[in-house]
Amino acid sequence: MSAPTHTRPHPATTGRVDIRLPWWALALPALAFITLLALILNPAEAQAATGDPAITHLLERVQDLFAR
Repeated sequence: MSAPTHTRPHPATTGRVDIRLPWWALALPALAFITLLALILNPAEAQAATGDPAITHLLERVQDLFAR
């Protein structure tokens, strides 16, 4: 004798996708965008880190290669 199987009733579909994002999924990219925009608009306040001149020279070379 076989056991009866129960199927779940499907919820009514509206034809659209219902996806809920957590609050930080929108807040973090917005915060990063605003921070970068502020650095672009006022570059005088952006202070470069003092580092090894060899690393700075290497990064300038890499930037020149990508600019070509």
